[in-house]
Amino acid sequence: MQDMQNVIICENLSFKYKNTKVLHDINFEVKQGSIVGLLGKNGAGKSTIINILMGFLQPNSGRCSVFGHPSFFIPPHVRANIGLVHEGFTQYDFMSVEQIEKYYGAYYAKWNRDLYYDLTSRLNVPKTHKVSKLSCGQRSQVTLGLVLAQRPELLILDDFSMGLDVGYRRLFLEFLRDFVDSYKTTVLLTSHIISELENFIDEAIILKEGNIISKSEKTALLNNFYSYTLPLEEAQHLKKDEVILNIEYDKKRAFIFTFANPNTFKDYLLKQRMPASTIKKLTPNNMNLEDAFVGLTGRY
Repeated sequence: MQDMQNVIICENLSFKYKNTKVLHDINFEVKQGSIVGLLGKNGAGKSTIINILMGFLQPNSGRCSVFGHPSFFIPPHVRANIGLVHEGFTQYDFMSVEQIEKYYGAYYAKWNRDLYYDLTSRLNVPKTHKVSKLSCGQRSQVTLGLVLAQRPELLILDDFSMGLDVGYRRLFLEFLRDFVDSYKTTVLLTSHIISELENFIDEAIILKEGNIISKSEKTALLNNFYSYTLPLEEAQHLKKDEVILNIEYDKKRAFIFTFANPNTFKDYLLKQRMPASTIKKLTPNNMNLEDAFVGLTGRY
């Protein structure tokens, strides 16, 4: 079925609620077998994109396809190869852990109940336990077990970590990583916990106010995006422009974010007539994925 390189294609995707435009000409692809993080603050447009991908919303302009089919008309046999996890976890929570597995399993030809019970057995609750009586983290494990048992070719995870403590988030990602490595599943996910995705995703698509502001492999982003520190009084005249993408401040320092490497950035500062004595105070900072995210989107 997956004879195409790109499992998801979005081209010039725009959407508005009433008179408010929330997506602006979104363009991205998700390659087969990749793990892509769709990252952004609340209101950036992540869930709207997921809802369009799943056919729950139709774009006002542009197009979006999944496995080569328009997102608003995905045939049932194709939709069976898409696993969705979203905030709110699972329906039918009046069933027991065992009953809900049997119910879902009847609808999927590739159903693997062992995957479900491999995960839910870690809950240390009887199979007869009602899903509604489980904790938030335990319900998330039931949901993930139900989705992975489908053996989907594409996993879409929308804020799967919402409400989970650190233990359950780590278990979730560790189990998911094993599954993806075993079955070469394509993954598109959103999350508010950026730091925990650094060792999981291959590519980061970063949204801000309905626009894509960065789209690259995670390694390329971390290798080519820079943060520098200057004493606050030495940096007050610096402004955002085509080189300086963002400046964040604390009481004593300015944190400058740019795609300019150290030599290029020092040349830029010289052209801005910054004294050489001040440029010597420029300090490069080590950055992880969360640092890069804050640098691109801002702290607030």
